[in-house]
Parts: sequence; C-alpha cells; structure tokens
Amino acid sequence: MAVMTARSLSLGTLVSMERRRSAHGRGRCPTRRLTLPKDMDVPLGWDTVSVPAPYARRVITRLPRIGCVYADRDRWWWIVPSDSDVALDWPAPARYTTGAVLPDEDRPPGLIHRPDAAVPYTPPIPLYLALCRVTGTTPNWSRPVTA
Repeated sequence: MAVMTARSLSLGTLVSMERRRSAHGRGRCPTRRLTLPKDMDVPLGWDTVSVPAPYARRVITRLPRIGCVYADRDRWWWIVPSDSDVALDWPAPARYTTGAVLPDEDRPPGLIHRPDAAVPYTPPIPLYLALCRVTGTTPNWSRPVTA
C-alpha cells in the first residue's frame, strides 16, 4: 500500500506557479526571452527591470553591485531574480518584465556589463532604491499609511 505525504508550498512558490499558469493561459506565447551567458548560474530564475537610457546612466553609478546589464539605443535591462516585483511598485518609467520577455524588435539588446560572479543578478532592493532616487519616487515602505 502506497503512503502519500502532504507537501506544503511556500507563498513564493505559489505566486510563481500562478504567474506561469496565467502567462500560458493568455493565448499567446512570449516571442523572445532575454538570453544570459551560458556559463551563468540562475538558481532563482530571472526577470528584468528595464529603464530608459538617460535614467539608466544615473542609476548605474548608485549601485554597489551590478549583475548582467543589457542595452540598446533607448533602454537598459537589469537582470534580477524572479519575483523581484513582489511587494514592490517599481517606479515609472521603469518596467518590470516577468520572464525577461523582450519587446518585438529586430535586434535584441547587447550585453554591456557582465559581473565577475557566477550569477547574473543585480540585487533588486538597491536597484529599486536607486530608481526611486533618480525618479523622485518615495519607496513603498516610506509612504504614509492612509486609513
């Protein structure tokens, strides 16, 4: 007789599962995903935060550590761990993209920074704070609570 054991899932796992299910249920598949260097380890999956180039140049000088960064003429993309948008409202004009899906363009962005580390991630909290600083946005946790 087989014995079945119950397995509990973390909130993070459930959120990831729902996002994948929702993405596949929309009726369209992502056309292109940003590819990473083949020798990089991505234990946490990867998403992107893209920023217009003028903001990106100001953000990069404020970061203590930088992962893989891609750029084209108009935007820069930072690689962050999957689900780095949970509980964060990334400030406009930044765009958070689940699954690192690229817009439909002829040419993908090029890699402009590669870290010395084995993982491609820019830490999301310092990136978020730097973006808040250059856009003049108050971080979520610093905003007044209203009843």
